[in-house]
Amino acid sequence: MTGRPHPGGTDRWRASWITDPAFAGLAPIERRMKELEMTKEQPGGPEERYSARHMLVRREFELETLPGEAWLDITADDYYKLYVNGAYVGQGPAQSGFDRYWFNSYEIADLLVAGANCIAVHVYYHGPVSRSYNSADLRQGLIAQLTTDRTPLLGTDRRWRWKTADEFTRGERIGYNTQFAEPIDFRRKAVGWKTAGYDDSAWSEPAEHPGPDYSLHPQPTPVVQTYEVAPRQVSRLGPGHYLLDFGHELTGQLKLAMQGSPGSQVELRCGEELEPGGRVRWEMRCNCAYREVCTLSGGRDELEQYDYKAFRYAEIIAGPGASVDESSFAAVVRHYPYDPDAHRFVASDGRLQAIWDICANAVRYGTQEHYTDCPSREKGQYLGDNTVIMHTHLYLTGDTRMTAKALRDTASTASICPGLIAVTPGHFMQEIADYSLQWPMQIWTHYMHSGDLALLRELLPAVRGMLAHFERYARADGLLEQVADKWNLVDWPDNLRDGYDFSLTKPVGPGCHNLINAFYYGALRHTRMIEAELGADTSGLDAQLAKVRSSFRSAFLLEREQLFADAEGSSHASLHANMLPLLFGMEEEAERPAIVALLRRKRLACGVYMAYLLLQALAAAGEREAVHELIVCEDAHSWQTMLREGATACFEAWSKDSKWNTSLCHPWASAPIPLIVEAVIGLEIVEPGWKKAHLNPRLPAELEAFELELTIATGRLRLRYENGRMDVTAPPGTAIESSSPIVRVLADE
Repeated sequence: MTGRPHPGGTDRWRASWITDPAFAGLAPIERRMKELEMTKEQPGGPEERYSARHMLVRREFELETLPGEAWLDITADDYYKLYVNGAYVGQGPAQSGFDRYWFNSYEIADLLVAGANCIAVHVYYHGPVSRSYNSADLRQGLIAQLTTDRTPLLGTDRRWRWKTADEFTRGERIGYNTQFAEPIDFRRKAVGWKTAGYDDSAWSEPAEHPGPDYSLHPQPTPVVQTYEVAPRQVSRLGPGHYLLDFGHELTGQLKLAMQGSPGSQVELRCGEELEPGGRVRWEMRCNCAYREVCTLSGGRDELEQYDYKAFRYAEIIAGPGASVDESSFAAVVRHYPYDPDAHRFVASDGRLQAIWDICANAVRYGTQEHYTDCPSREKGQYLGDNTVIMHTHLYLTGDTRMTAKALRDTASTASICPGLIAVTPGHFMQEIADYSLQWPMQIWTHYMHSGDLALLRELLPAVRGMLAHFERYARADGLLEQVADKWNLVDWPDNLRDGYDFSLTKPVGPGCHNLINAFYYGALRHTRMIEAELGADTSGLDAQLAKVRSSFRSAFLLEREQLFADAEGSSHASLHANMLPLLFGMEEEAERPAIVALLRRKRLACGVYMAYLLLQALAAAGEREAVHELIVCEDAHSWQTMLREGATACFEAWSKDSKWNTSLCHPWASAPIPLIVEAVIGLEIVEPGWKKAHLNPRLPAELEAFELELTIATGRLRLRYENGRMDVTAPPGTAIESSSPIVRVLADE
C-alpha cells in the first residue's frame, strides 16, 4: 500500500498530538545551529536518557456500515509504523524540521470491516544527534486522523491507549549514532495488540503533546516500498546454525520464526561480506556491528525488527533449547519506490553492464525517505553526494519527486545558515563549502530533466542567499579566501586528494586555494543560467563571472606548464585543481591539451565522488573515449576493482581496504550511469523537460550492441544499437536531433 495525499488534502486537523508520558512537559531542545556551535552529547544527558524509545498506541472503533473511502492521515516524531486490523499499512514520515513536518495519507477502506476495527501504531524516538533522524530535541509523539467519506471520524486524543514496547531493550549504538541494535525479549511482547479484541485495559492514556509547534504538510514523496525476499542460498553450518545469502546487498530487516523454552536464545548476525572462514563479518568494515540476541517466550516467536540494516548475509545461531523454522527465512526489504522496469540497459560489453548494475543497486537501496550517503553507517543525505546520486536516480527512475525534495531539503537549511548545511534532514549540523557551491548545478540538472520552472523560481532566493554568504569571504579581486565557517573538503578520503597542496584544517587557515574558487565560479555560472531561464537581468552576474575567471587565472595558472596550481604560491598541479576549470570553461583553448593530458595521465587519482566531476570534465572537453576508458579500466582505482572484490553495489571507495571504514553500498560512486548515457552513448538534453535532445554517438569498438530504455518527462525513450545502426524511438513531446549517419529516428507507435 502506498501513501498519497487524499482528494482535497487536510485543511484542518481535528486530532491532537499525543505523546509518551515520559516526554510530557519537557521543553524542546533547539538542535538547528551552525556546526561550530553544535553542543556535544553529555554522559547522562537527554540524548542518553531519552533514546531508543518504542511507544505502542492503539484505538478500537466500530463501523456499522463500510465507507466508500477512508483516508488515514498520520505522522509521528521520530517515526511510525502503521497497522490496520493487524495488516501492515506503511511507515514514515520522511524526516524534516518541525517547522515543516511531513504527514502521510493512506486509503484504507479495503482494510476496514463492519463491526470492531483497530488502528495500531508503533512509534519510535531515536534520541541521539545523528544524520538518520531529526531527533535529540525531546519532541516525541503521534498525530493521526481518520476521515471516512470526507467526514472526520476519529483522531488521536486521550481515548487512545498507550504503552511502551517492552520487548525492545536498547542495544549498542551502531554507526555514527545511526541506530541501535535491537535485542528482543519475546517474553515481554504484547502479542495481538494490532488487532481488535485485544485486552488493553492495563494500558494507559497517552499524554497531550507539550507544544503545538508543528507545521504539518503532505509529504511530497511516496512512503518507502517494502516487500519480502527469500535468501538465494541457505547453508546449514551446524545444528540450529544457518548462513543466509540473499545474493546481493539489500536494505531491510531479517524475518524468521523461532521457538524454544522460555529464556532460550537465538543469535542474529548480519553483514555485507563473509570472513575468510565463511562466517558473517558482523563487525563490519564500515564500523557497524550487526549482532543481536532474541530471548524466546516459550511459544512460536516471529521476529519483527524496527530499524533497517544494509547487508547481504545473515547468520542465525539457535542456542540450547531453541530452534528456528527454516521455511520462514526472509528479508523485509525497504527503499524508496523503485520500478525496475522504469529503465532498461543491456550491453554486449559485459564490463559496462556489470558496472551499470552495481551502480543501479547502490542507488536503489541507498534511496530511502531521502538519498543516503550509505544505508549503514550514517543513513544521511549529504549535499555533495546528491550531485552524483540525483543525476543517476533521474536516469534510473524518471521520478523527479525525490530530487525536488532533496533540493528543498537543502533550501530549508538557509534559516540556519544562508550558506547552507551539508546534511539534511537530521540534526547533525555538518557544513561543507564545496557541497553548498554545487547546489545550483544540482538545481539545473533537475530542471533539465523535469522542466519545472516553478521550482527554479522557488529556489532562486536561497541560491542568491548562498552566494551572498560566500561573498563575505571575497577579496577585492573577487576570489574567496579562508572560507573558515565551513569545511573545505576537496575530496574524501583525504588520501585521495592527489597531493593537493593546501592545508585543509578545520576551520581552514589563511590563504586562497583553487578548488573552492572553481566551485564558486561553477555556482555563479549555474546561477546565471537559472536567472536567464527566469528572464532576469544577468548583467551583474556576467560581470562577476568575468572578474572571478580572470582573477582565478591570474592566481592559479602556471603559464609555462599551462596548468592550474592548487593554491596561490604553489607549483603543484593536482588532478582536482584542473578538472573543475576544464569542466566550467575557465581554461583557454590553447591550455586545454595540457590539462587533458594531465587528467589522462593521473587517471582516477581521486575519490569516487570526485570521479564524477572528472568524467564530466573530460566529456565537456570532447574526450569521450577517455570517459569510456576510465569507466571500464582495470586500474587499482576503478569500478572493476569493486567487481573483482565481489561488489553487488558500488563501494564508498575504490576498494574495500582503500578507506578505513568503507561502506559496500554507497551511491555516491554511481557516476558511470549518467556518463554512459551522456558521454558514451551521446544522449544530451537540449531543452528542459526533455522537449528536445541531441544524440551524437561516438561508440567504442567494444560496444557492439546495446539497448537503452529510459523513462523521461514525456514518456518512454528507446535506443537500440546493433550492426552499426542505432534506432531511436522517442515519445511524443520529445524531439531527437542527430547529425550522425548511424542514427535513425523512428516514429513512436
